[in-house]
Amino acid sequence: MSVARLVAAAAAAVLLTGCSSSTQADETTGGFVAGDGSITLPKAAEREPAPELAGESLDGERLSLADFAGKTVVVNVWGSWCAECRVEAPVFAAVDAQTGDDVQFLGINIRDSRAAAKAYDENFGITYPSLFDPSGRTVLGFRDSLPSMAVPTTWVIAPDGTVAARTLGSVSEATLRGLIDEARTPADG
Repeated sequence: MSVARLVAAAAAAVLLTGCSSSTQADETTGGFVAGDGSITLPKAAEREPAPELAGESLDGERLSLADFAGKTVVVNVWGSWCAECRVEAPVFAAVDAQTGDDVQFLGINIRDSRAAAKAYDENFGITYPSLFDPSGRTVLGFRDSLPSMAVPTTWVIAPDGTVAARTLGSVSEATLRGLIDEARTPADG
């Protein structure tokens, strides 16, 4: 077999293997992969400060994570094209509607048009704000604490402004409530 045929056969094998993987990134996701459901919970003394997230909302208004200082903030990276995001959207809408004023949800919409993002919010009853970030640059703010490696990714920011948790992939209602409760509880470190 010629070298060219060997290279072509190897490339085909890699492509076929990638197509069978549930975490394979494609052009639709802009290089992001589906999460594996893992949860990272740093010890209170080891938590890193949340990044200074800011930008424009889906409605074109200025929006910043700093607007919610002193609250527990649930930050969720999502896209209307993301199947796992559609699975967890009703969970986020329900938990947001049932939590107190000391908890704020904040989305980061990536790789979407405003029209698609607004339609998604309307379809799933999402009433909390989202940063409109078609380039996906906003999520890079977490690179020094717990970086995003999947869509969806969710971070829970403690009232003291530190990153208390990160999930990669969709999250259940029970898990989300548990992470919020954990972040709301003052820790001794």
